[in-house]
Amino acid sequence: MLEVEGVHSFYGRIEALRGVDLEVRAGEIVTLIGANGAGKSTLLMTICGNPRARSGTIRFDGADITGLATHRIVRLGIAHAPEGRRIFPRMTVLENLLMGAVVADDRYLDEDLARVFALFPLLADRRRQRGGTLSGGEQQMLAIARALMSRPRLLLLDEPSLGLAPMMVRQIFAAIRDLNANHGITVFLVEQNAHHALRLAQRGYVMVNGEIALTGTGEELLADADVRAAYLEGGR
Repeated sequence: MLEVEGVHSFYGRIEALRGVDLEVRAGEIVTLIGANGAGKSTLLMTICGNPRARSGTIRFDGADITGLATHRIVRLGIAHAPEGRRIFPRMTVLENLLMGAVVADDRYLDEDLARVFALFPLLADRRRQRGGTLSGGEQQMLAIARALMSRPRLLLLDEPSLGLAPMMVRQIFAAIRDLNANHGITVFLVEQNAHHALRLAQRGYVMVNGEIALTGTGEELLADADVRAAYLEGGR
């Protein structure tokens, strides 16, 4: 479904991605782990067209999307829930969700609202509440739900567990599993909580200094001595 080949990306003169190669197959949950500053978030943003890849190719369903504008990429079926949630704090929960639906067919609006409210019942209870007054976990739910309102086939999630209490982390990861297993949404997950991410994912990649250093199944990476030493031991 998603193919990234030899992608280089820059911020000014700083090279953030250095020839990244990876793929996400339809129906998978794939995770990308790595230290802060490794380039994980930059990769998700580059897939979405901002920043643009300086070189290399990004394909979605076999079509080259490397040079497309972000709104065109979203219309093809890719949605991004960014790090830091970035909801609209002065808008209500419902208004935030409607913003996510602007690229979708209006015929499915009621169906899509029902789906996200079933996935995150707390949002249904708070639909008239301003986004900025929600807890951190509720804002993360809203960020994911807003992305789902565009009816994506591929969902890019950037650090969905960041700063959340353990109980909320479990709820978020359960929702990701449900989206994949019961709604057929392919997920590419960037996550510092490597233990949870690798248990959830079928496959994973490890990024170091803008390059893919290691890849394998979730189980293989969980058992890898170097991965355990760098990302797992003492960090669950």
